[in-house]
Amino acid sequence: MKYAAVGPIALHFPEHIETNAQLQANNPRWDMELIASKTGINQRHIAAPDECSSDLGVAAAEKLFEEFEIDRSSIDFLLFCTQTPDYPLPTTACLIQDRLGLPTHCGALDFNLGCSGYVYGLSICDGLIRSGAAKRILFITAETYTKLIDEKDRSLRTIFGDGAAATLIESHDQPSLAGFKFGTNGQGANTLLATQTGFRKDPQIAPRHRRRWKSDLYMDGPALINFTVGAIPGLIDDVLAAAETSKDDVGFYLLHQATFKMLNQLQQTLEVAEEKVPILLQDFGNTVSSTLPILIKQMRDRGDMTPEMKNLLVGFGVGWSWAGCVWQDIAAPK
Repeated sequence: MKYAAVGPIALHFPEHIETNAQLQANNPRWDMELIASKTGINQRHIAAPDECSSDLGVAAAEKLFEEFEIDRSSIDFLLFCTQTPDYPLPTTACLIQDRLGLPTHCGALDFNLGCSGYVYGLSICDGLIRSGAAKRILFITAETYTKLIDEKDRSLRTIFGDGAAATLIESHDQPSLAGFKFGTNGQGANTLLATQTGFRKDPQIAPRHRRRWKSDLYMDGPALINFTVGAIPGLIDDVLAAAETSKDDVGFYLLHQATFKMLNQLQQTLEVAEEKVPILLQDFGNTVSSTLPILIKQMRDRGDMTPEMKNLLVGFGVGWSWAGCVWQDIAAPK
C-alpha cells in the first residue's frame, strides 16, 4: 500500500502589505500597541480589488513547480480549499486546472472549509492515495477574507491577511500521517460567518457588529477562544490515542495560527512548554486554511524538524470545525 506524504510547499502573498504602523497612522484612536500584544501580528498582506483566491493559488503553484522542478503533467489530482471562491459556480479548481495547464485526466475538487481545512485536506489526500485513486496531488489553500472586511473594522482588519500555499502530496512507501480525528458543532456557526455572500438572506443571523462596522464578515472572538480551549485538548488526546503516540513523543504542536492570545491560552491549557507551540504569524496574520502550511514552510526553512520527529497538526475555528493528526516530515525537500 502507498501512503500520502507532505512534500515541498510554496507560498504566495499579495504584493500590498498593511503594517500596524500604517493602521495607527490612519486610525489615531486605535491602540495598535495593545492590539498587537493580543494578536501577535505586525503586518498582513491584502489582496488587490481584482485579485482573487485562484490568482493567489495559481501563483503559489507556479512557484512550487519552478522551485522544485515538478513536472505538472505528473499531477493527477487538484484539491483546492477556500471559503472565498472566484464564483459560486463553476468549481474554482476547474479554473485553476486550466490556468496551470494540468492534464485533463486530473481530478479537480473544491472544498469549503476554513481554519481546519489543511488537516481535512491532508486526510482527503491520504485517502485518495491509499485507495490508489491518485499518486501525486497538488493541494492548494487560498483565502481573501480581507474582501469581506470594512476598512474601519478594528476587530477584524488587525487580524486577517490574504495568502495561498501550494503543497505537493506524494505517494510514499512509509506512512507519515496517523490518527486523524475530526469534530463539528454547527451550533457555533454564527460566531464566525459571512451572511452577504451566499443565497440565504436571514435577518435573524445578521452580524451584530454591522451596527458598528460595515464588514460582511462577523467574528465573536471570545466565543471562538472558549470553543477552542474546550474542544482541542480532548481532540489531541483522541489523536494521540489513535496514533498510539504519547505526549512525551510529540516534537511540536503545530496549531492553526489564529492569534497570539488564542494560541497562548491553548498552550497553557495543554500544559506544554512554550517552545513546543510555535507562534509565527507576525508577518502574515491569520490566513485561515493556509496558516499550517505557512507554519510548516517557515519551520522547515529554519531546520526545526527532523523526519523522526512526531508532530501534531491541529486546525480549529469557523464552523465550528476542528481536526488533528500526527505527522512526521519524511518527505521534506532536501
